[in-house]
Amino acid sequence: MRAGRYRWNTLVVVTTTSSDLYPVTRVAEVREATAAAGIDALLLTPGPDLRYVTGYDALPLERLTCLVVPARGEAFMVVPRLELPAAEHSPAARLGVEFVPWDETDDAYSLVAGRIGRVATVGLADRMWAMQSLRFRAVMPGSEQVLAGSVLRELRMRKSPAEVAALREAGAAIDAVHAQVPGFLKAGRTEREVGRDIAEAILAAGHASVDFVIVGSGPNGASPHHELSDRVIEAGDPVVVDIGGQMPSGYCSDSTRVYCVGEPPAGFAEYYEVLRRAQDAACAAVRPGASCESVDAAARQMIAEAGFGDHFIHRTGHGIGLETHEEPYIVSGNTEPLEPGFAFSVEPGIYLPGRHGARIEDILICTETAGERLNNRPRDLVIV
Repeated sequence: MRAGRYRWNTLVVVTTTSSDLYPVTRVAEVREATAAAGIDALLLTPGPDLRYVTGYDALPLERLTCLVVPARGEAFMVVPRLELPAAEHSPAARLGVEFVPWDETDDAYSLVAGRIGRVATVGLADRMWAMQSLRFRAVMPGSEQVLAGSVLRELRMRKSPAEVAALREAGAAIDAVHAQVPGFLKAGRTEREVGRDIAEAILAAGHASVDFVIVGSGPNGASPHHELSDRVIEAGDPVVVDIGGQMPSGYCSDSTRVYCVGEPPAGFAEYYEVLRRAQDAACAAVRPGASCESVDAAARQMIAEAGFGDHFIHRTGHGIGLETHEEPYIVSGNTEPLEPGFAFSVEPGIYLPGRHGARIEDILICTETAGERLNNRPRDLVIV
């Protein structure tokens, strides 16, 4: 256990740029990967796949915006005419991709189908709306639809140095928020009141948006995705605080720490120490060539040996980047070997229903030799 002194942290300075994160070579890399996968074209609508390829954080609208990356030929982006200025001022304008505007009375789906011609297989953005997928099926009835993620996952999992820098900035920003949390936690306040303060601090620390705020006090801490309620925090409550947001770069933060308002209840400090050692063991297991499931096993075995195996009810981690949850997943059964550039959480937890719970989470990068933590706040139980 550790009680400490905390101060308000300043805004994290963002140094990564669009040209670093979204290089002009990326469209060509995606085209080559599409051809290698035996897919004739990728159709990428607004969401993380489109942003990864172009840097354009397009609005998800009922009007179709779609980047088309043929396996052979030049990429182009179909955009509603009223969205053309936004596209032309986005990082996509640097890539040499042709913008094809369409008007309100045009059929944008037929426009795409007409330009790419007859194709056997198209890869659709993993987050494409069902209504868009069905419209594409109607105008390309002979084409098999597969997930674009089958092509993009290999590229998106291996973070570039610029992406690692963006995630490091995100980690520093969320660390700055955790440094302020002890000042927000007081007996008599509700989880929702604390959560409101945390959300404001996430934005003040440099995030562009708040993705989630979990404040699980007392028995609510035994629910991993509890988020917020009007429960009043009481003296002696352990409080699980899991928070994250998206930076202006598009890259995400995610970190969990546990606090206790006064002295913890009987037995809590003992199993928290088991959890802390298990999280350390899982982080130490990260290295190139180690399987995703071996990292999960490093934490799970230690928790099980201490008698809490049935209370660790989720995977040990998830990938992170332009999405808070993406591949790779750190879970039993995933034999994929870690590679330099993989970014993911390590977040074992112990949850005692009706009583309390705990989780410790850091984001790690797999380097050439080991795992590097991107979150650096103390992992000891913080008494406030």
